[in-house]
Order: sequence, then C-alpha cells, then structure tokens
Amino acid sequence: MSNTLLAAGFAQEAFDSFLASRNEPGWLLDLRRAAWARFCELGMPARNDEEWVRTDIRLFKLDRFGFPAVPPIGSDMPRALLAEGVELGGSAVTSDSHVVGSQLAEKWAAKGVLFGDIATLVAEHGDVLRPFFERNVVNPNHDKFSALNAAAWAGGALLYVPRRVTIDEPLHALSALSDGGVDLNKTLVILEEGAEATLLSETASISENGSGFHCGSIELIVEPSAKLRYVNLQNWGNQVWHFAHQKAHIASRARLQWTIGALGSRLAKVNQHVALTGEDAEAQVNGVMFTQGRQHLSYNTHQHHMAAHCRSDLLYKAALQDDSRTVWRGMIKVDKPAQRTDAYQRNDNLMLSRTARADSIPGLEIEADDVRCTHGSTSGRVDEQQVFYAMTRGYTRQEAVRMIVEGFFQQVFDRIPIESVSEALGEAIGQRVRDIGSEA
Repeated sequence: MSNTLLAAGFAQEAFDSFLASRNEPGWLLDLRRAAWARFCELGMPARNDEEWVRTDIRLFKLDRFGFPAVPPIGSDMPRALLAEGVELGGSAVTSDSHVVGSQLAEKWAAKGVLFGDIATLVAEHGDVLRPFFERNVVNPNHDKFSALNAAAWAGGALLYVPRRVTIDEPLHALSALSDGGVDLNKTLVILEEGAEATLLSETASISENGSGFHCGSIELIVEPSAKLRYVNLQNWGNQVWHFAHQKAHIASRARLQWTIGALGSRLAKVNQHVALTGEDAEAQVNGVMFTQGRQHLSYNTHQHHMAAHCRSDLLYKAALQDDSRTVWRGMIKVDKPAQRTDAYQRNDNLMLSRTARADSIPGLEIEADDVRCTHGSTSGRVDEQQVFYAMTRGYTRQEAVRMIVEGFFQQVFDRIPIESVSEALGEAIGQRVRDIGSEA
C-alpha cells in the first residue's frame, strides 16, 4: 500500500482531516460536505442493479484505500503518449492526486484563459468558477462513487476559456498513479460562448503492473457556439480499480468531439453521458477499447437529446484478447421537445481469443415523434481468409493478425482530426498486440 494515504478507509475522522487540509472557500466545502453525507448514506452497488448486473466488484474493498494526503516520494512519471510530438499551449501534471506542476503559454493567459491544477485555480478565481461547480454536472447522487468523488476530489485539471477566445494549440493534462496509490482527480472544462479549445488528457500508472484505486469525474461545459475537442486516454496499471462518471453539457450550436481510449485497469466501470441541451447542438463520441488477460471494462454511454435539431454520433470499437471481457451499454434518449433529432450509436467487437467475451447492449428511449435514431452492434472473430492472404504475401500469422487489428480500429482513428493523437492511440494498441498468437 502506498504511503500517500492519510488513513485507511473513508471514515468521518479522515474526511474531517481532509477538509482541514484544504485551502478552499466555504461554498466549496459546503458542496463537499453535502456530497459526503450522500456518500455515507449510499451502499455499494449491488449486482441486481441494472447498471451493475454484468460487472462484479465483490473483490473490490473500498476500506483498503483512503484519502491522499502526503505527496508521493520520487519523480518517476509514466510516458505521456498524447503529448509526444505536439506543440502544446500548456500542460498540467498531478500524481496520486497531488500537484506536480503546470504551465500555460503567456499569450493564452493574457486572454483570460485559466488552465492548470483545479484546486489552485478555484482558490484564486472562485468568483468566476463557482457557478460551474454548483451546476453539479456529474450528479453526486448517482451512486457511491460519484458521491465520493464530489466529496473528496483532489488533483486533476481545470480549463476555462472566456467568450470568443480560440486556443489554436492543444493543452495537455496527465494524472499519474503510483503502485498502490489513490487517484481522486476531477477534470472540469468550461468553454464560454464562441470559445474553442483542444484538451488532451491521459491517466496512467507509473508501473504497467501497478495496483491502486481511481475514483474520478469529468465535466465538460460547452456553452453556445463553442467548440471543444477532448481526448481522454486511460492507461492504468493492470491491477488498478477504475470508477468514473463523465458528463458533457452541450448548449445551442455548440460542438463537441470526445474521444476515449480505454486500455488499462483490472476492472473499469465508467458512465459517459452527453446531454445536448440547446438547439442545433452536436456531439461526436469515439471509443477505442483493447483488453487482455482477465481485464473487465464496462462502459455505459448515454446520448441525451433535450432540444430540437441536435445530432449525436457514437462509435465504440473493442478488441479483446485472452480471458478479458467488455461490456458496452448504450442508450439514446430523446425528450419530447427534441424534434428533428438525428442520433446514431454503434459498437463493434473483434474477438482475438475463444475465451474473450463482449456484451453489447444498445438501446433507444424516444418520446419525440419526428426523429431519426439508429443503432447497431457486431461481434466477430479474425477473418481467416484475410490472415491467409497476408501470409501468402510473406507476413507471419502474428503480423497478419496485428494488421487486421489496426485496420479494425482505423475507422475510429480516421474520425480524429489530430494526426498525432491517432498515431499515439494506434501505438498504444500496437504495444498490446505483439503477443497475439494462433488462438485468434
């Protein structure tokens, strides 16, 4: 167990000490206390809950972890894949929920942009940021994990872009986790009316085989006519428990492109929610998952159309090795006022072993009567004819299967306008397909 813990378990005394260690305004402490009360009331998710029926967390013991308090010792950091070869406008780094450092180019700071450690920025600019915190974009009442993050978040990045400011350089945020550590980071992105920005965010363990606990949240607020490109790469060690609630609010005429790469962790349970709250809003959601060993990755996606003339397009692809398992449960919900909705969701799965399993559950819930909503899912194995053809051209079976996997994901990569990000995701997956053998 890491030495970065204040006390084992999430108990009242530990929470009180955690609050006492924070230099935060009273309104934020009040929000934390309200969420803590809800955390104490809620039980752990049960397998008879619809969201959890396919995800067994009985081996996860919350009381083995606690509040991060002391900065980790040492300077080792994981490789920042998304930042390589990119001219950045700023960066923010945390480790085990503690600040390592951040910087923002002066030309953006001069325009009123805020970017860096979330706790520092809220302490310095609380009057500007308070309304966005009080929105509770991620509902603390959803489950015990959402309540815990709302009460105890520490570390993470905040980006605030004022009206009509366009940042033409990507920004980068990295949250690292030591072996046995705890990460409770919160990401908050706010684009005011007409603003535009790109944020590359990644979470990674220092050790490939590292253990630990992540309970995080992502809140994206895209105001009218703003444009946000957001990339989130999850690359935890293979013994990390990963729980996250992620939600975007997209206002009228705003645009969001959200790309997720899910590669690491022992078990992941993620709720990703996109709410189109104003007319003519648009969201494109891209997901790439690659699993191996006995990994279990479960993603619930929700495209919520609340206003008329909105469009959402979701594409998730997963490749599975060994005894791993993925669960994708998608929902398109269209409220009655959301006429002329155009919504699409698709999940494709490529099975690389006979013992891997992919559960794909698309769904529609439509109250409006003038909509176009479609969904689909596929699961299949490697095409042996394609393998044979490649081998006749001099490739080994392993090389042939690797090329098929890369081609399988290419449709998602082609949707990402930042070439370096597509290459980084491809490289990260490529590192995991080296040992594919004849069982595919």
